[in-house]
Amino acid sequence: MYRLFRQRALHWQLLLASVEFALLIGCVYAAVMLRYWGYHDTWVAFFDALHWRAPQIAVVLVLAMAALGLYQVHLRASLLGRLSRQAIAFVLGGVALMVWYYVVPTVFVGRGVLGITLVLGYVTVALWRMLFLSFVDADLFKLRVVILGAGDHAAEMARKMRRKSDQRGFKILGYVPVGSEPARMPPVSLLHPDQPLYTWATRLGVDEIVVAADDRRGTLPVAALLDCKQRGLAVTELAEFVERVAGTIKMDLTNPSWLLFSDGFNNSPMRLAIKRGFDVVVALVVLVVASPLMCLTALAIRLESGRGAPVLYRQERVGAYGKPFPLIKYRSMCTDAECDGVARWATKNDDRVTRVGRFIRKARLDELPQLWNVLRGDMSIIGPRPERPQFVSDFNTRIRYYSLRHCVKPGLTGWAQLRYPYGSSLEDAQEKLKFDLFYVKNHNLVFDMAILLQTVEVVLFGRGAR
Repeated sequence: MYRLFRQRALHWQLLLASVEFALLIGCVYAAVMLRYWGYHDTWVAFFDALHWRAPQIAVVLVLAMAALGLYQVHLRASLLGRLSRQAIAFVLGGVALMVWYYVVPTVFVGRGVLGITLVLGYVTVALWRMLFLSFVDADLFKLRVVILGAGDHAAEMARKMRRKSDQRGFKILGYVPVGSEPARMPPVSLLHPDQPLYTWATRLGVDEIVVAADDRRGTLPVAALLDCKQRGLAVTELAEFVERVAGTIKMDLTNPSWLLFSDGFNNSPMRLAIKRGFDVVVALVVLVVASPLMCLTALAIRLESGRGAPVLYRQERVGAYGKPFPLIKYRSMCTDAECDGVARWATKNDDRVTRVGRFIRKARLDELPQLWNVLRGDMSIIGPRPERPQFVSDFNTRIRYYSLRHCVKPGLTGWAQLRYPYGSSLEDAQEKLKFDLFYVKNHNLVFDMAILLQTVEVVLFGRGAR
C-alpha cells in the first residue's frame, strides 16, 4: 500500500494544482460572505451565480501560478522566493481577470469580491503549499531508490542530484558496487546486499532499482534483476531514470539502440495535425493581443534608425529535417552587424545591438514577427531554437545526435529555452541538446501547453536574453 502511494506521489504537481483549484473556489465563496456580511439577500443572490463564476477565477489563478513556474518539479527557490513568485502570479491573475471581465461583463464578481478573493487566496495557497511540500518531502512518501553501480556514472548522477529539490518524490537509499568497478562514492553511501537481491530489496522497502554500472559485461546480476522485475520491483536504466526525474537526456549513456527502441518520438499524422492546430490558434491569438506592442516596436526602431533603415530582419535558419527557411525578426542590431558575411553569436553586452534592440531583445519583442513563420508552417510555437546553417553544419559534425533535434519544427520557445540560458558556444549547444532531445522524444499537447505557460516567466524575468 505504501509503495503504491509513493509511486503515485511522483505526480504531486497534479494533486497540488487540483487542491489549490478547490481552495481558490472556496476563497471566492468566502470573499462573497465577507464582502456582504449582514446583507443576507445580496450574498444569497451572489451564491446562485458563483457555481460557474468561481471556477473561472480559480482557473486563471492556477494558470498564472503555472506561468510563474510554481508547479515545476525542480524549482530552486527559497521560501521568500516562492512567496514572491506567488505574489507576482496573483497580480498577473488579477489583471487577466479584469481584462476578462471587460470582454465578458456578465461574469464580473465585483472589485471588492475580487480583491478579497486575491488576498484570501494568496494566504490560503501559501499556507497550503508549505504544508504540502513538507508532506511531499517526507521520506515516508518518497519512492525509495537503490542505484546498482558506484562508479563514474553513479558519481556523476549523485553530483547533479545533490540538492533536496533534485530528489523531490524519490529518495536514493544508496549505491551498490558492481563487479570490480572502483567505487567513486563515499563509503557511507555504499550498500552491500547480504541476501538475494529481491529479498534484500524487500527488507529495505526498495521501490525501484536503477542500473548505473559503468561496465556491464559479465558483471551485471541479470538473473537477480529479472527475478526482481518479475516480482513487481521496478528495474530501470540510468538513462531512463535521469530522463524521467530531470527532464533531460543523458547523452553519454545514450546509444542508437536505446533511441530506436525507447518510447516517444511521436510524429504520427494525428500528433502533427494537433500540433499544427495548436500553432495556428496560439499564433493568431498572440498576434491579436500583441499587435499594439508590435506597432510600437516598429515605430521605435524607425525613430532610432531613421528612414531607409529596415525595421524587419530576415536571416536563414534551419528548420524541420534540415530544410532552410527565412526567419523574420525585428532588427535589433545595426545594419552592418555582419558586413563581412561571417556568422557570429550574440555576446553579452554586444556592441552591435542598438539601444532599442537591447530592450526588445530583453523583452523578447524582437521575436514576435516569427509568428508569421509559424502561420506559414516554417516553425511551431514550441520546439528547439532554430539555428543558422553555419552553426548547424559545425554542430552536426562535432556533436553526436545533433541532427535529431530537427525531427520537429523549430519553435518560438521550447524546453531548452526554459531550462538553459542563452547559448553562445559549442559547450552550450551540447548542454541544450540534452533538453531539445527530451522535448523531441516526449512532446505532446499537454507538454506544449506547459512550456507555453512557463514562457511567461522567462519573458517577465528576462532569463536567457542577449
